[in-house]
Amino acid sequence: MAMCALVFSASASLQFDVFLGYDGTIREGEWFPVACEILNDGPSFKAVFEFGSESGGRTQTRRFALELPTNTRKRFSIPAFASAGRFARWNARLLDERGRVRADRPNLQAKDRPWDSPLIAAIPRSFNGMPELPKGVSRTDDSGLGVLRLIPDQFPDHLLALESLDALYLSSEKAIDLKVNQVQALLAWLNGGGHLVVAVEQPGDLAGTPWLRSLLPCELNSVVAKPIRGELQKWLTSERNEAGLNSKTLASTDSSPRRRNRMNARDSSTLTGDPIRAQLPDEAFDQAELSVAVGSLRDGKPLLELDGTPAIIQARRGRGLVTVLAFSPEREPFRSWKNRSWFWAKLLDVPAHWFTQPDSNRYGGVSLDGVIGSMIDSTQVRKLPVTWLLALLIVYLVVIGPLDQFWLKRLNRQMLTWITFPAYVAFFSGLIYFIGYRLRAGETEWNELTMVDVLPRGPQVELRGRTYASVYSPVNARYELVSDQPYASLRGEFQGAWAGGLEQSRSAVEQRVNGYRGEIDVPVWTSQLFVSDWLQPGNAPLTAKAVSRRGKIEVEISSALSQRLDDVRLALNGKVYPLGAFAPNQSRKITLDEAQEGRGLPELLNAARGEFSNAVQYRRQAVGRDIRVGKSAENLIAASIASRPEEIIQNGQFFVSPRGMDVGAAIDRGEAVLFAWSREGSVINPAYRFTPKRSHRETLLRLSVPLTAAD
Repeated sequence: MAMCALVFSASASLQFDVFLGYDGTIREGEWFPVACEILNDGPSFKAVFEFGSESGGRTQTRRFALELPTNTRKRFSIPAFASAGRFARWNARLLDERGRVRADRPNLQAKDRPWDSPLIAAIPRSFNGMPELPKGVSRTDDSGLGVLRLIPDQFPDHLLALESLDALYLSSEKAIDLKVNQVQALLAWLNGGGHLVVAVEQPGDLAGTPWLRSLLPCELNSVVAKPIRGELQKWLTSERNEAGLNSKTLASTDSSPRRRNRMNARDSSTLTGDPIRAQLPDEAFDQAELSVAVGSLRDGKPLLELDGTPAIIQARRGRGLVTVLAFSPEREPFRSWKNRSWFWAKLLDVPAHWFTQPDSNRYGGVSLDGVIGSMIDSTQVRKLPVTWLLALLIVYLVVIGPLDQFWLKRLNRQMLTWITFPAYVAFFSGLIYFIGYRLRAGETEWNELTMVDVLPRGPQVELRGRTYASVYSPVNARYELVSDQPYASLRGEFQGAWAGGLEQSRSAVEQRVNGYRGEIDVPVWTSQLFVSDWLQPGNAPLTAKAVSRRGKIEVEISSALSQRLDDVRLALNGKVYPLGAFAPNQSRKITLDEAQEGRGLPELLNAARGEFSNAVQYRRQAVGRDIRVGKSAENLIAASIASRPEEIIQNGQFFVSPRGMDVGAAIDRGEAVLFAWSREGSVINPAYRFTPKRSHRETLLRLSVPLTAAD
């Protein structure tokens, strides 16, 4: 099935199969699933599944412990991070309790897609029912276009393993095959910003899947035949709906000529030049009938109606979007529609430039991990300026050369150079060590910045966090990190493909059912960045409402935290508004003048780009200037919107971050995004299991709030 699936029997009693990614495909700088199937017909044993890669001398290893009784088949999946470069090779091993290798799969490889490619998967009713996308201009199968087929047995049951998916097509007939853990991960992915497309084969399918029936924005109970009469063609050639990827909001306040030209070119491509809108009708299809499931709407919005009956229905679920196809796209006459592939391109919101611009694949970029790392790196690590390094080198050359010759010649003891030369080397070696000690020696330090998305889900919320931790060590040491959140894993700093696409760390992570246990290696006198990705349900630490009334924005904010919020800001309609500080457990109502107040988001982002790029560039150098990104609300907001597809390119450089890090899509939809920064404290327990001499923890809460219009 997948190119990386290897079926091999280590012996007659043990079968060990490993599958990488989504149908053998992963995307750089993102989490992806590693699915494993083990059949043990031999004696029982306790096993450890080990997975990792070695790149640039940095070893990243992930482990998962399990028991393998006799005559059992076990299937499981764990999340892994694609940071080893485009042509990475991965190794998988199965160990027993004595550490012996019982089976191994070396040199596994997957298709790697660039960071900006749409990643769309499907669980269809049948193989022939797979959605398909049009071929792009001058693109191959590796370009990033194409839908990836998943099967329920290998569907991930971990949120992080799903996060790199942009959209998922699910046939209602297959929904019943998903297990409880898989459903929970799917719903968390949807609430966090995924796009789930559900095709209802028969209303009876929903009876066996209560979770799906309650998720849909409609109640369906019967099937009727409806004439098409060109309605699908009309929808296809109409402008894209509000859920589409656009950046008009953030671009509206930027009036620079370069920005205007770029926006005009993009608008021409996505609207008047959109190839989807140029497709010709299919007369045979327009004269046919579709079997449509009918019922009543709950909270959905009909996008397409056939003879007055909703055929495509959409609704928001948290940050995500659920789309219901009340007909089967896997059956006739839809399967024979000439514009079927363009239908999927529009429904799944594939940007138009993927069909019109052959150079839109962009591998690489500047990783935002480096930007955050520059904010929280230990100040105990200082660099030797290049001028001082050159001066020291010149002095060394003068001493071992002309000066040594001059004074030995005056003493007429030239043979003493066999003694003086080693003495010079020893002296300068000691001097260099002393300088390094003065510049880098210090105490164990833990600096933490946690970015938390507050995602409402029913009466509670889900907290999706990214904890960036910089660990400074005065010696070569290994440190233990532990997390017990339901969905959590640990990775190192991703440098981006421009820097080799590697993680700048060495670690071993034991993935558990809930959370992980990790051991990280930190070399002497260095500061290493690690990222803990996690999600946990809980009570809302922050709530907000936003109302637009006659050019004014009325904001009501309530903090349930026992810690102070030092700087709270609101991003809305291309601007950011300062709201001041909030005391613990404080509630406040604030009225803003939309026309007179606020700073343009594009202006804020453009001001931060240069600082971000310089800091990341100099941070990788062992000597030179100490350039750091200042910790401020403006820079944290800029980091939260710097990876938007239309905003990131400037002077040939762009910023890369995993899906979900960027909240620009919510601002584009017209929502208000609240940023609340606390310089002291966190909403979770610390992950470290050692006692740092120094520690500092900060938190940025991000909450998307629908903007409602007053009557």
